[in-house]
Order: sequence, then C-alpha cells, then structure tokens
Amino acid sequence: MRTQSSATPHVSIAVAAPGPSPAGLLQAALGVIAFSLTFPATAWGLEGFGPWSLVAVRSVLAAVLAGGCLLALRVPPPARRHWPGLAVVGAGVVLGFPLLTTLALQTSTTAHAAVVVGLLPLTTALLSALRVGSRPSRTFWGAALAGAAAVVGFTVQQSGGALVAADGCLFGALLICAAGYTEGGRLARVMPGWQVIGWALVLCLPLTVPGAALALAYEPVHLSVHSVTGLLWVAAGSQFFGLVLWYRGMAAIGIPKASQLQLAQPLLTLVWSVLLLGEHPTAAAPLTAVAVLICIAVTQRARG
Repeated sequence: MRTQSSATPHVSIAVAAPGPSPAGLLQAALGVIAFSLTFPATAWGLEGFGPWSLVAVRSVLAAVLAGGCLLALRVPPPARRHWPGLAVVGAGVVLGFPLLTTLALQTSTTAHAAVVVGLLPLTTALLSALRVGSRPSRTFWGAALAGAAAVVGFTVQQSGGALVAADGCLFGALLICAAGYTEGGRLARVMPGWQVIGWALVLCLPLTVPGAALALAYEPVHLSVHSVTGLLWVAAGSQFFGLVLWYRGMAAIGIPKASQLQLAQPLLTLVWSVLLLGEHPTAAAPLTAVAVLICIAVTQRARG
C-alpha cells in the first residue's frame, strides 16, 4: 500500500527589497545642493573679504558650530591614533581646498572652476585606489582618462592655449581635497562621518583663529549683504551642515546611490553662477561638464 506524502511542497516567495529611504534621498540631495552653492557663495564673500580672511573666518565659524554640536551631544574625543588622520582631513578639506579654490576664484569664473573641480570624484577614486590597493577595471581607467582629457582641454582652451595660475590652484585643490576625502573615508569606518569633519574643524582652530586675526588686520573688509551672506553660507552651509546632511543621507541610502546624486553638482554650480552672479559661460563649459559627468557615471558603474 502506497502512502501519500503529507509534506507540503516548498514554495519560494520573493520579497522585494525595500526602496531607498525618502528622507535619506532628501538629505543627500540637500547636501549636494549645499556643495553646489559653495563657489557662488565664495564669489560673493570675496566682494567684501580678502581670500585669506574669508577662508580663515569661515573655518572658525564652522568650527564653532561643530564644537557646539560635539559638546551638546557629549561626544568623547577620538582615540589618539585617529588624530593624525584627522590632521590630514583638516589639511585637505578644512584648509587646503577652501584656500586654493578661493584664490582661484579671484581670477576664475565659478563656471570654469565648477568644471575643473568636477573631477574631484575621479581624483578621490584614484587616490583611494592607491591608498587601499584596489584594482579598478579597464573601463574605469578609460573613463577616468577621458574625463581628465576633457577637463585639461577645456582649461587650456579657456586660458588661450596655456594653463594659468588659477588652474594650478584648482588642480592643487583637487589633489589635496581628494587626500582629505580618502583619509576621511577611512576614518568614517570607525566614527560617524559628521564627527570626522567636526573634529577636523576643531583640530584646525589653533591655526585658523590666529590666521583669521592676522588676515583681518591686513586685508580690508567691506561688509555688504552679498559678502556677509557668502561668508555665512560657506561656513555654515558648505563646510558643516552640508556635510552633516550628506553623511546622514549617505548612511541612509548607501554610498553608490549618494554618489550618483553628487554627479549633478558641477551642473548645479553652473546654474547658480548664471542665476546669482550673472555669468555667461561659453558653450564649452556646460558641454565639458556633461562630458565629465558621463565619465564619472561610467567609473561609478564600473566600480560597482
């Protein structure tokens, strides 16, 4: 007599993975918008402050905000072994990048600077590959070289066939900021990202406070609505709250999706340069920006 099995056949039900957090998408998008306004706000700040004063005062104000948040949340100081890495972050993100881009914007338009600095994700990826020893695909390197060629061609064409001092500052800013981002990414594995930038800002206070006092004593200050608004934005919006929103959004939706949002940053800066500063970029600027964004998108897909 054959017995009928009572076992129920196994049925596999695929459950759709939850979509990205709407709040995380919003936070990351607001962070990108904050970053895209940095160059126009810097141009406004330069209407009333000298470049050294603007950078030093912006860093001091951002450090005051960061220090207040760290104190209010009773965040303990990082372990001693993390301070050298925080010094690299401070040198790159707090001091080097703001100073070099501010100096460049004295003679360069924000549209021009936005396209050049659009290579920052590529530069960071290159330094990160060297730092951690990863081996990206040939597709990645091909797109990276194509983006670099587009940017170099644009800068040479805009400067009449030769690189100028502003371009040297911008390319230097790329390298030093990429080093700060790379080290900050390493530290973000052991502490929240906003604490990385917060402690880096606080660590730079022994340099930025006397630097601000010295610069304000030697550089004339002409307060206006534009200059004060620009200063407050680059201090609070770009250097602190923008990074807080960015890191919170990145934690919520993941690095790949967040990085795709940041690809829009150069084009947004071009839009702000027209709306807020009345600039009229040549046709080469948006075309180069689009080419750079395509190349960066290819590298992101290749790495993923």
